[in-house]
Amino acid sequence: SRATPRWLFGLTLTPLIHPAAAAAAAQQQQQQQHPNLNPTGPGGNNGYNNPQNPKWGGSGSSQNPGPQPLALIAANKEPLVLTVASFAVTKLAYVRLTKLFREKYLAEKGVDVRFRLTFAGSGVQARAVIDGLPADMVALALPLDVQKIADAGLLSQEWSKAYPLNSVVCETTVALVVRPGNFRSIHTWEDLLQPGLQIVVANPKTAGVARWIFLALWGSKMKKGDAAAREYVTKVFDNVVVQPRDAREASDVFYRQKLGDVLLTYENEVVLTNQVYGAEKALPYVVPTPNVRIECPLALVDKVLDSRPPAARQAAHDFAKFLFTSDAQVEFGKVGFRTNRRLSKVTPDHLIGQRSQIKLWTVDKELKGWAAAQRKFFDAGQVLDQIQADVGARRMEARKNKKR
Repeated sequence: SRATPRWLFGLTLTPLIHPAAAAAAAQQQQQQQHPNLNPTGPGGNNGYNNPQNPKWGGSGSSQNPGPQPLALIAANKEPLVLTVASFAVTKLAYVRLTKLFREKYLAEKGVDVRFRLTFAGSGVQARAVIDGLPADMVALALPLDVQKIADAGLLSQEWSKAYPLNSVVCETTVALVVRPGNFRSIHTWEDLLQPGLQIVVANPKTAGVARWIFLALWGSKMKKGDAAAREYVTKVFDNVVVQPRDAREASDVFYRQKLGDVLLTYENEVVLTNQVYGAEKALPYVVPTPNVRIECPLALVDKVLDSRPPAARQAAHDFAKFLFTSDAQVEFGKVGFRTNRRLSKVTPDHLIGQRSQIKLWTVDKELKGWAAAQRKFFDAGQVLDQIQADVGARRMEARKNKKR
């Protein structure tokens, strides 16, 4: 069955009504397909959704702001609601950032902007928006996922030029999380080939993190040619024991269920997970080099915003601009992301003393961009499918031989 995005509500709201029939129909379809995702209540998102908790924004108005200009909304003190769809591991970052922006915008513009946040694997979110999820903004793990939404006609083909750094709002890289004491001595990419090693990594079919990880694995050998890279990645996948649907679920499998010897995930995800679990339960990790620079972009969904009052587009644009400020980048850094020095000179705590030791490469430079990478690796029947079919066939043969 198709994975569905999970919702986070910091306030109690009535359903957001768009004038455009398409948007209204899309929202009705979303409710029919997923009746547990109720915009009038807190939803079910791992305990973060308590609308009575002032830390997450308190309760909101039961009135729909309607098609009012910005000045009129400010005068009426009605909240303006924006819906943001992002990938799983950005939850805490956007909870904090939307709270900061709301306070700032209310003080400067007199407009109370509230947010509805939805989180899932990046590919799941892209499909949900294409299928009708009425998101005003998307902030996804892959430039390719945003491009798919553009190709569906929901946002501008020039989306990457709208904001600084090709609209890449946060960055990270791949980390290898190990058990206490690192008893398997995992320090480099090569160490993932140990016989009997149990690897946990998300599913590349549903999770942006897994596609980045696939490319990081490939990139560690790409200078030796495609044959060497394919052989290496195949051997790594031989050691994979489970593929959860996204980075957050992979962390749950490794940390809470204690399955596996090593978890491959975003660096920011392990930093944040260690913060949540606390010093006593935090797990060690390494960031191998060379590694891929993971670039996570945002975009405004024009098709949705065109059906809303001008104040909604203005607020969405102002929120997007805010995310590229130094203050916002510091918040990204606090939950484990890598800040771009062109946006903020503040080095996140987890990168102090480490930054210069890791050599990062980009998909644009080494693999000719995400469109080319998709065609080569992730389209149906291409390298990823071939590797997984090869691994699956050998595992099935091994089971047959074991029964004989």
